[in-house]
Amino acid sequence: MSETILEIRGVSKHFGGIYANQDISLDIPKGAIIGLIGPNGSGKSTLFGSITGYHPIDEGSIKYEGQELKRLRTAEIARLGLIRTFQQTHVYDEMDCVRNMLISRPMRGGDIRTLLHEPSAEDRDRAEDLLEFVGLASKRHLLAGSLSFGQQKLLEFAMALMNEPDLLLLDEPTAGINPTLINGLIDRLRQANERFGVTLFVIEHNMRVMMNLAQEIHVLAGGKLIASGKPKDIQNDPRVIEAYLGGS
Repeated sequence: MSETILEIRGVSKHFGGIYANQDISLDIPKGAIIGLIGPNGSGKSTLFGSITGYHPIDEGSIKYEGQELKRLRTAEIARLGLIRTFQQTHVYDEMDCVRNMLISRPMRGGDIRTLLHEPSAEDRDRAEDLLEFVGLASKRHLLAGSLSFGQQKLLEFAMALMNEPDLLLLDEPTAGINPTLINGLIDRLRQANERFGVTLFVIEHNMRVMMNLAQEIHVLAGGKLIASGKPKDIQNDPRVIEAYLGGS
């Protein structure tokens, strides 16, 4: 995991006079599962938005496999193999699960017209395989809007994998999911990392999930990076305790 897939250097983003991110630098190793934690309002989702082109940065550099991203649009970044999921699900409620998967397939050569073409047998097989992978095979012909929130999260995860990402940014993947399903989701995240070779960069408030999943964790507070390290070290870091608990 020594090769870097994402390099962030001196990144700052402000909205008006308020800095959401300030001088953040970190690396994401290729093939790793990396966590990003911090109190509410610490700038985690803003950083994800900057990486994927939703919030162009004001200062610094973001390089994906050596390519500078800060002047690229969101769709251009996605076509490079860098995909993001959101806290709130982004599925097509009036389409069934299979159609959601097929409309998420990669655009060949970046051509939007491919979305209008009849999906290939290969696309259909991949869609079915991924729905089975996330445990939604029995729901494949149901409308996405009829699924529970947790099932929609699983569908969105499968839709992201349909794009064959090299790096997947997951924003609160367990939020809103029935606690009885969380262990299964953790297993699927690990399996996606191992089976598909996708690097995972994960925002997560559930500390038990993060401690069991991530190989390394970065911590934001007040828009700044305050700590980085192995899960056990982060758990005992006084700076992290101060940020979460006010020093208790």
